[in-house]
Amino acid sequence: MTQTNVAILIFNGVQLLDFIGPFEVFSITSEINEDQPFNVFLVAETLNSVQCHYGLSFNPDCTLLDSPPPDIIIIPGGIGTREALNQLQILAWIQSKGYHAELILSVCTGALLLAKVGLLDGLVATTHHQALDQLQAMAPQTTVVDNQRFVDNGKIITAGGISAGIDMSLYVVAKLLGDSKALKTAQYMEYDWKPKTKVTPIPKISNSIGF
Repeated sequence: MTQTNVAILIFNGVQLLDFIGPFEVFSITSEINEDQPFNVFLVAETLNSVQCHYGLSFNPDCTLLDSPPPDIIIIPGGIGTREALNQLQILAWIQSKGYHAELILSVCTGALLLAKVGLLDGLVATTHHQALDQLQAMAPQTTVVDNQRFVDNGKIITAGGISAGIDMSLYVVAKLLGDSKALKTAQYMEYDWKPKTKVTPIPKISNSIGF
């Protein structure tokens, strides 16, 4: 079985649990299943260590220029999104790699980066409760909601603040591999999670780059 490449973008000032939560979910799913369905790696502008919002640093596995082609892209948030919104290399990577990826996931204010490159136009999205107004201002063609843990538009899924990325990731595991494997992962993590049995259908409206 071919592994699914899960690329997690990190940058200085990234919120720790925004990316560690999804990293744990997809990594554990691979660890406890013989077919090891996911290949999870951290991507940054350079191979220099990246300092998270609270000071903890991480070493990326690859750079934006040499990362394996991602099937799933995860965009976390954090105070560092303020600078990332103006980093052309990051924005170009999200847009170009996102075009070919199967899924694009954002956590917290990572949604702002998707909005910046036009990926949320015509969709429904959410983000951290303190950034809802900012997301709406940046994406006037997007329906921004504050009453959902995450929103599934098909290719693009946005999650609310911080810990919501864990729920979204387990939902994606269930979506791709079935509820039983997602539940197995949640039980291993000792995380209280139940399959999302109903997802409100959202009309598909093509955005500016054809998603």
